[in-house]
Amino acid sequence: MRHGGARFFALGDSWRRPLPERWLRQDLLTAAAFLLLAAIGLETARSMAVLVTGKPVWVEYAALVSTAVVIVWRRRFPLTAMALVAAAMFCTGVFMPELMLQFTPQILYLFGFYSGMAWGAPRGRALVVTGLMVLFMFGWLAWQFVWGDSWDEMRSRPDVGLLGAGVASVVYTFVTNAVFFGGAMAAGQMAWRTARQRAALQEQAEKIEAQSLELQQQATLDERLRIARELHDVVAHHVAVIGIQAGAARKTLDRRPEMAAGALQQVEDSAREAVGEMRSLLGTLRADDDDRAPQPTVRDIPALVDEVRSRGLRVSYAEVEASPGMLAEVPSVVGLSLYRTVQEALSNIRRHSTADSARVVLRALDEADGAYAEVEVLDDGDPRGGTGGSGLGLVGMRERIIAQGGLGDIGPRETGGYRVRVRLPLTVRS
Repeated sequence: MRHGGARFFALGDSWRRPLPERWLRQDLLTAAAFLLLAAIGLETARSMAVLVTGKPVWVEYAALVSTAVVIVWRRRFPLTAMALVAAAMFCTGVFMPELMLQFTPQILYLFGFYSGMAWGAPRGRALVVTGLMVLFMFGWLAWQFVWGDSWDEMRSRPDVGLLGAGVASVVYTFVTNAVFFGGAMAAGQMAWRTARQRAALQEQAEKIEAQSLELQQQATLDERLRIARELHDVVAHHVAVIGIQAGAARKTLDRRPEMAAGALQQVEDSAREAVGEMRSLLGTLRADDDDRAPQPTVRDIPALVDEVRSRGLRVSYAEVEASPGMLAEVPSVVGLSLYRTVQEALSNIRRHSTADSARVVLRALDEADGAYAEVEVLDDGDPRGGTGGSGLGLVGMRERIIAQGGLGDIGPRETGGYRVRVRLPLTVRS
């Protein structure tokens, strides 16, 4: 119960309820409305001769105005306003009890206690101040019965009910005040909790929106990196082809013009193909998903090998499947990464290696820890001097491996040549 009460009252919460726009204007109008109703009640009671305080009229109105003025600051200084309302109730009750018992002043007092709980902060302090006000109020009631004239007056009445007149008066007074003031404070606590929950939801919504924006920015950055990798792979592959064929055309132009013409035709074809792939790739930045050109997959690797083979490099190709049809089910993202791996590896062989042959093996594996797709590109050449590249191709290859949770073995072989082996899980990371 103690922990439940602490949670209900949020004793350790220092959150301050934000003031609404135009709060001062709203509370001024509220206080003016209360004052108008109090004045109507005062004059009506006076006209019916049921209100006789023995004080000048201006004193009666001063008591009402002072309480209404305090209400104006009920949200800006809630605990101070509650204490001042309790003081006004005490002073009015001592010097003009007939006025204090009027309906509208009673509503004003309840409104002050409600506001203290609805707006008070920190919550521990609000509960302490409210508790002190309650003790003060009930202590005052007890004082009136014990040392005042109320008890003697009640006892002088005949006992006609189950309880004596004096006991019934005490029970009625305490129960009525407990219900009215306790209800006002409970309503204030509920209002504060509702506002706190609303603020927490708003804060959570803002945090989610900020995280969503951050994820969008990260997705944009990832997409830019992907486009950069794709552009590098496309350009590097075709520029390598163009360079080799242009060199062949230069060497054979005088002696074998027909061979030089064929080489230049391949230069032209490679240039056109490179431009086409770049346009397709860049088009993905502004096209909808349904309009985007299809990206290469593992099904396009044989055609890539044939293309490289037709340009002078002997390339063998083989496929290995743990079960029939596994390669056909490779996800497009994995297939694109494997295709770009083969493309980059073969381009590097032609540009940076003395090898005149290579071997490409595409595998679909079903192992104990999951299913994988793997591609391996091997050559038996040595590094060619003076052909160092930017290294972006290998960087992009490793970034793909990391992004998709795969494994890579990229580097020279102990027996000579170079190996590029990339293994990616067939379950794409979300």
